[in-house]
Amino acid sequence: MEFDMQAVAWLVLLVVMLAAEAVTLGLTTIWFAAGALAAFLLALAGANLLIQILGFFVVSAILLFAMRPVASKWLNKDRIRTNAESLLGKTAVVTEPINNLAGTGQVQVQGQYWTARAVSDQVQITKDARVVIEKISGVKLIVKEEKEWKE
Repeated sequence: MEFDMQAVAWLVLLVVMLAAEAVTLGLTTIWFAAGALAAFLLALAGANLLIQILGFFVVSAILLFAMRPVASKWLNKDRIRTNAESLLGKTAVVTEPINNLAGTGQVQVQGQYWTARAVSDQVQITKDARVVIEKISGVKLIVKEEKEWKE
């Protein structure tokens, strides 16, 4: 009878995890649902409780660490970038010369002015140059001259 109760407990955990995933759709509990399924199958096969628990944790961990990044990338492929993130890869015009060592630099992109820094401290970018936004660090755009970017 103990074997049957263990299988039922894993089945209940499986259903709870699937319900939680259905509500959140955040790829957070689906991996543990798969672990619960593995433990349920082990319980049905007659494995002892320690093996069931190990099966739960091993399957959950493998799927969480191996599959979550792949699944997240696949699910987020059509995600539209918003706000500052949408500026990455855009071209901007330098409105104040960029000199990292002097702590100066400003660009205009999409009608907005941003503090800007070059990707390298050795590079100085002149006013009116066209630059490509490589990344965002805090409230500063990290840029590279367009001619360098195309190489």
